[in-house]
Amino acid sequence: MKPQIIPIQVLQRAFPGLDLGEAQEMVEQGEVMNCPAGTVLCREGAFESTFYIVLDGEVKVTKQLQGEDERLLNRLRAGDFFGEMAILHQAPRAATVATMTESTLLCFPKEAFSALLERNTSMSLAMVREVSRRLRENDDMAISDLRLKAKELAEAYQHLAEQDYARREFLTTIAHELRTPLMAANGFVQVIRTANLQGDALKSGLETVARNLQDIITLTNDILFLQEMDLILPAFEPGDVGAVVAACVEALHKDAQRNHVGVQLTLPPDVPTAMIDAKSLGRAIQAILHNAIKFSPEGGEVAVEVGQQDGVVWVRIEDHGVGIPPEALPQIFDRFFHLDQVGGHLFRGVGLGLSVARAVIEQHHGRIEVRSTLGQGSTFTVWLNSQ
Repeated sequence: MKPQIIPIQVLQRAFPGLDLGEAQEMVEQGEVMNCPAGTVLCREGAFESTFYIVLDGEVKVTKQLQGEDERLLNRLRAGDFFGEMAILHQAPRAATVATMTESTLLCFPKEAFSALLERNTSMSLAMVREVSRRLRENDDMAISDLRLKAKELAEAYQHLAEQDYARREFLTTIAHELRTPLMAANGFVQVIRTANLQGDALKSGLETVARNLQDIITLTNDILFLQEMDLILPAFEPGDVGAVVAACVEALHKDAQRNHVGVQLTLPPDVPTAMIDAKSLGRAIQAILHNAIKFSPEGGEVAVEVGQQDGVVWVRIEDHGVGIPPEALPQIFDRFFHLDQVGGHLFRGVGLGLSVARAVIEQHHGRIEVRSTLGQGSTFTVWLNSQ
């Protein structure tokens, strides 16, 4: 049904030079649509054959682009038109058009639209101008999209190159970290076999062999653990986080003594239980504590504390060692990343401990944070939801 009055000025705004008679012909050939907000008029990719002029209201033109949910291309108001490209080229719609407010549109089926173009010079010229403008816009958008894809591709290649370098460095470091304790253990075994070591010297030699073999076992277990984490799900059950932390402190007692590090454990009596896998959580806490001891080459104190706040159990491990360089902080939890030298001190390792810790804490739906000042030490805090 056609309204009694069509605002001629709206049609003349769409097609400059349109006289009253031509405008009246357009009204007679078209059909008025009253659409509530949210009405989809054209859908991207669909084959449709209707041309629209906005008489009142507001519509939006959107397009789905790779890497984006939806891009807003344009807002159309009274005097704007759309839909001509699909009719002229018999191509699918290049974008989706939907009403943003209650809107009124004058619509033309393909046959009526084509007949109007043949008879109406003003409309034809306006259409040529609009098609040219939209082609330019499409070219600009295509170039922008290509630039975005080129940037994403370059970033992907850079990431792959960095990952490849990290893997090669990791394999080199693994070989070195395995060879060093193996050679040390083998050397002492050869000496022990000669029976030239007796008494305390023999005991010390055997302890050295055992310590180096333990280093190899720990490294191997860490590698296997990271590989198996996605395959073997932890068994969560209510557990005492304090007891887990205390066991880790006890397990690393000798390491702390060798580094002349004192470990001070603070356990309040009322820490609530949390849903944990005690074995994997212990591995994570032990990895963080081992780092605190390792990066305190001049001795000192490491403070380990367990507490609770607002239904969250936290574990804080604070050392006063060499600290972490600011540029390394974003990478310390990355697999394969390790610090060879800090503050003039050399450190062994392959960079798996903190990767293991983060992976375990994330499996527990917790989080791990670090604060560090170079030359003054580091503080790691683990947050776990209480039961």
